[in-house]
Amino acid sequence: MGLMPALAVLIAGIVVLYFGAEWLVRGASKLASSLGVSPIVVGLTVVSLGTSAPELVVCIVAALQGNPGLALGNVMGSNLANIGLILGLTSLVHPLGVKHRVVWREMPIMLLITFSIYPIAFDRVLSRMDGFMLLVVLLAYLFLVFRFGHPEEIESSRVQRDSKTSVVSLKDIGQVALGSTFLVLGGYCIVTGAVEVASTLGVSEVIIGLTVVAIGTSLPELATSLVAAMRQEVDIAVGNIIGSNIFNLTAILGTTAVVRPIMIPETVFSRELAGVVFMSLLLLPILRSGWQIKRWEGALLLTAYIGMGWWLI
Repeated sequence: MGLMPALAVLIAGIVVLYFGAEWLVRGASKLASSLGVSPIVVGLTVVSLGTSAPELVVCIVAALQGNPGLALGNVMGSNLANIGLILGLTSLVHPLGVKHRVVWREMPIMLLITFSIYPIAFDRVLSRMDGFMLLVVLLAYLFLVFRFGHPEEIESSRVQRDSKTSVVSLKDIGQVALGSTFLVLGGYCIVTGAVEVASTLGVSEVIIGLTVVAIGTSLPELATSLVAAMRQEVDIAVGNIIGSNIFNLTAILGTTAVVRPIMIPETVFSRELAGVVFMSLLLLPILRSGWQIKRWEGALLLTAYIGMGWWLI
């Protein structure tokens, strides 16, 4: 396969992936809504899982094809894009209000999991046991979100559930199934095209994962957050990003390592992972400043993301 056909396969994969994620998120969100789940919980769990599904599919396919470096670069690049590119652009469209629970609970959890990658992968191998540990952390996080919601969120969920029918729509289930199928197809095309482009240009898999694949698989998060911001559903927008980063580090890295252990290049600790830590620490004071991401703060995040990308590449 030449360079141009490989690029065509890569772009086609991104397009298919986008529509698959869109249908999956739409169907899953409606199913969650019919059960009376509060917006912030939807953003942190259902929407985050749905929009992180492209990264999950891409990373599993990459691992099965013997390209785990692409998976690692994809996760790091996606987390950078989520904070810098997506929150930056979204807050430029509409300033994002932030719930206190996001700052005092979800952000510390995200930071703790990010920092935990250092000791877990200190031996430069993300083993199957490490992968199982990350999946256990994910299950504990999901239990925390659903079990210990704030009283006003629980009451809101009860009122919402009482006002809606409990009948599950077959159309919504069909959207989830069709979206999942498109995610698998799109993920396969992206990995195939990205690996071919990398080998043709002599670029490392980690760099391709950090750039083209990471931005391509982050399109669902970008679209979801922008739509949520325009509809002023900021709980979903912010919760989507924080939740997606947690899912990327636990569900995606964990599942990929279980499928095939990941050899970690030495530069990941001093560059890619350090970049994710920096952007995460930069976000924390921004969220606490007036409990809102203002437009100028969004511009700061976007500028930091562009600078980080220049430094990494």
